[in-house]
Amino acid sequence: MLRATPRATARPALRRLLVAAAASVAVAGSLASVSPTPAYARADAPGPLSPPRLGAGPDRDHLTVTVRNAGGGVDGTFELYCAPEGGSHPDPRGACAALERDTRWGQDVFAPAPEGGFCTMQYGGPATAHVTGTWAGRRVDATYDRRDGCQIARWDRLVPLLPDMGGDAGA
Repeated sequence: MLRATPRATARPALRRLLVAAAASVAVAGSLASVSPTPAYARADAPGPLSPPRLGAGPDRDHLTVTVRNAGGGVDGTFELYCAPEGGSHPDPRGACAALERDTRWGQDVFAPAPEGGFCTMQYGGPATAHVTGTWAGRRVDATYDRRDGCQIARWDRLVPLLPDMGGDAGA
């Protein structure tokens, strides 16, 4: 009868251990070439956990804002460019800052108010706005109004991109 020696039984276990160690070294080596800091958390990114900005090239952030029934001479269609700020918008620096303030990775700054939410039954006036273009590398096509408390809050969050309606409710 043949008996397995401790040395013979140790070889397969040793081989598995060496293969596992080699695989670990290979994985660690490939990870070393990847930056540990994601692009949206770099110091040159515009805000905390913000997606990377596109810069000043032809693909930079560009929005067209159309405001209707707001009164007070703020109705019209305005172009807005960010990074650097410019366009025909009355306050490009403030509008870009408002957008940057609410831009977070994985969230849509232009998202509609959640369905089924509890909104105050107040009327903020007949003002409407339509925003189209590109922001943070994403296409934008959003509409705004002031028909209830949720819509008013959504509008007010983007002032001065959208005009400040104040307490006059569009009158």
